[in-house]
Amino acid sequence: MRLAFFLIAAAMIVAALLLLLLPLMRHGRQQGRPRSVFALAMLVAFCLPVAAIGLYLAVGTPVTLNGVTKAPASMSIDQAVDELKTHLAQQPDDLQGWMLLGQTYSVMHRAADAKQAYEQAMRIDADNSVAMVGWAEADSLLRDDHRIEGRAQELLERAVKIDPQSQRGLWLLGISQFQHDQYAQAAATWRQLQPQLDPGSNVAKAVAEQIALADSRANSSGKAAPETPAPKTPQAALHVEVALSPSLKDKLAPGDTLFVYARAEQGPPMPLAVAKMDATALPATVTLNDGMGMTPQLKLSSASRVFVGARISKSGQAIAQPGDLEGNAGVVDVNTQTPIKISIDKVH
Repeated sequence: MRLAFFLIAAAMIVAALLLLLLPLMRHGRQQGRPRSVFALAMLVAFCLPVAAIGLYLAVGTPVTLNGVTKAPASMSIDQAVDELKTHLAQQPDDLQGWMLLGQTYSVMHRAADAKQAYEQAMRIDADNSVAMVGWAEADSLLRDDHRIEGRAQELLERAVKIDPQSQRGLWLLGISQFQHDQYAQAAATWRQLQPQLDPGSNVAKAVAEQIALADSRANSSGKAAPETPAPKTPQAALHVEVALSPSLKDKLAPGDTLFVYARAEQGPPMPLAVAKMDATALPATVTLNDGMGMTPQLKLSSASRVFVGARISKSGQAIAQPGDLEGNAGVVDVNTQTPIKISIDKVH
């Protein structure tokens, strides 16, 4: 890519954000919010399109950020988060601050922290549909089975009643209903989402396929006769060769866990296939396939292109934590037959 492209893209993003958010910025400054709040907003504004574009393309446009100013070059996102937390400790009823913190933690893949931030936002505004959806999504990411149930499902039901145009809310509520074998309800929920999508997009196609699958399951479950197996489709399989960079070998410790995963280039953040093993097995060869998904309706063959990565977890949890070791092969075609090579060469 050419430098000019990045400069033009950055200028367009900044111009759009300024038009939308400058009034909020002035209001926030008048209320005495610290400089770090607006610095963090700008950082998140540029991080969200890159780190979360898949999720937002699947379920809607990025959530508007609350305040913007140019971030000091010396301030990292971690420093800005720390200052925002300090500000919230002093002004715990700042709804915009908690929402911004929750969105930031989501981008940073810190689901537990995001869940707590959205909890605080709902304490201030019990009918905040965006916070409800954020809490439910974070809760599902923290679960090993990624199920959406209990309070998470209740919050999603409330959120879409409050905001029937909530694309993320409709998508996740449909997933929850499908997980609980409520196929007719899942199809109806996803049909509410369809008019909001570009008819020619891959996302619209994926939603249509999920509706067809839910309808098929609903029709089959309503019949007295045994369910007719769905026609078999070719299963996708990706062969991944993972190695640890020699520069990080001294950071490998007993008990470390290796996760190798593939997630949709455009879609929910939960993996379409994931393998888990002892990190001492490195170098290792793993085959990711349709039988390794987190939910029945989201599998490797449901996407045309996937992001393939590997992580050595110090905590044993799939959610990335500081100190974890990472590497990825970027986005590849799901029908790739040649081995995909990954070098774990970064520290999270």
